[in-house]
Amino acid sequence: MALSRKDLLSIDDLSVEEIELILTTAESLKEVSGRDIKKVPALRGKTIVNLFFEPSTRTRTSFELAAKRLSADVINFSPSTSSIVKGETLIDTARNIESMQADIIVLRHSSPGAAEHLARFVQSSVINAGDGWHEHPTQALLDLYTIKEKKEKIEGLTIVIVGDIAHSRVARSNIAILNKLGAQVRVVAPPTMLPSCVERLGVSVFYRFEDALIGADAIMMLRLQRERLGQALLPSLREYATLFCLTAARLKLAKPEAIVMHPGPLNRGIEISPEVADSSAAVILDQVTNGVSVRMALMYLLSGSA
Repeated sequence: MALSRKDLLSIDDLSVEEIELILTTAESLKEVSGRDIKKVPALRGKTIVNLFFEPSTRTRTSFELAAKRLSADVINFSPSTSSIVKGETLIDTARNIESMQADIIVLRHSSPGAAEHLARFVQSSVINAGDGWHEHPTQALLDLYTIKEKKEKIEGLTIVIVGDIAHSRVARSNIAILNKLGAQVRVVAPPTMLPSCVERLGVSVFYRFEDALIGADAIMMLRLQRERLGQALLPSLREYATLFCLTAARLKLAKPEAIVMHPGPLNRGIEISPEVADSSAAVILDQVTNGVSVRMALMYLLSGSA
């Protein structure tokens, strides 16, 4: 079975059945990464282009590894050394790449809606690897996979998302996917870091970290986007850490078997204490590992190879 769509642009586009298909396929492909020769010929002859207009370590590397483990040819495109600097538009750049027979374009861009816009103009499949503050659907899929792997279910779990909700594409995609699968989602942040009418997203809103943690099954910490502090979102990093850093003492308020997540990169001592980040409760590196499997599954299913 393949996905009944050309692109992955938003979690809202996916049905529950499609999400389950991606997770099931990821589980079957995960064993490839444990082999001595980490490769299968599933996408041999296919070409994947990573078109990243923003810096990335985990996502870009994860997509590259996923494609190579499926035996696809991979091109990593750097805008700083391309015709973009000469004034070429995103659409013209992508059309030129497509004319070289690219099958899948993985796009990260600072503008919300960039992936959806691109998908209208190219026949290649487009995967949204993050568009501004809008969405990061593959991160939400790998987070869901990790929670299900550790908890064996999603429905009925209490998931707490902590931090800069207003500017987080990770938060938006995770809220959407967790709601689809029946989790109870709580968000907690300073008022300046919450979008207006946030309750309409189907979440419970907290302003005191300790209250949100009570009875939590999973705690998802978000990166504090320090580049936005100039917008007067916070008095200081120290105050944020005092009120919203996940410490060992705060972790004890959650369920004893609660897991701790973070999309990376970590700001140790600000969002999460080193003690918690390196504890057995943390599944942060599991998220990275699972990201490769989930992206393998997604490319495999979008390619029509299933």
